[in-house]
Amino acid sequence: MKQTATLIVFFFLALFAYTRLAGPIPFSITSVTTQKTDSFTVTGEGKVFIKPDVARTTVGVQVNGATVKQVQQELNNKINQVSAAVKKTGVADKDIQTTNYWISPTYDYTAGSQRITGYSASTQLTIKAREIDKINEVIDAATDAGANTVGGVSFDVDDKTKAENEARTKAVAEAKAKAENAARAAGFQLGSIVNYSEGFGGYPGPIPMMAKAEGMAVDRAPTQVEPGSSEIVVTVSLSYEIRP
Repeated sequence: MKQTATLIVFFFLALFAYTRLAGPIPFSITSVTTQKTDSFTVTGEGKVFIKPDVARTTVGVQVNGATVKQVQQELNNKINQVSAAVKKTGVADKDIQTTNYWISPTYDYTAGSQRITGYSASTQLTIKAREIDKINEVIDAATDAGANTVGGVSFDVDDKTKAENEARTKAVAEAKAKAENAARAAGFQLGSIVNYSEGFGGYPGPIPMMAKAEGMAVDRAPTQVEPGSSEIVVTVSLSYEIRP
């Protein structure tokens, strides 16, 4: 017992002497924090069918001539006639927009060299018909007035807010039902929703139409384009915390 006490005293004296000479003994403590988050994600989809209330189309004029001035004057005259005819159907100035205008030379390469033989010019108007039933009348008026190209026709809904909200409500309800069914089947409790995301789709697309040749207004049948219905689709993802 006496020997043990002597060893303890000796150890502390030696430790004291070491720290006086070499400085304090360094100690290193590493702290590791772990965090576990259990969650799962479900998706839901909501669809709403709506009837389009606006239509858009593109009509244009293409001309050829010997000089830039000639094709430019002819092009301007014809497109102004087209625009005036479209306005007579009830389309407002703000709904007629020039979306393309170009003039370029035409070349002859038959002699083995590049030779300008004339010029080609083209311009297009994008027209929005707020009275959707008038889109056929608009196209007919444009072609009767000299338009010799017609682009695609597309149908849309001016205000999609109400339809999107309805589709979103359906999508969230479907996702929540999936989550509740999964929780019952797997034996866990649903916690808070920790993440939400959504995407849209199903908007009406363009209806392709054949480009018209010059002189198209002669002996042609009236245009018949049907808008049909459009589908608004909202897809949502809900991420839930999992509770035991």
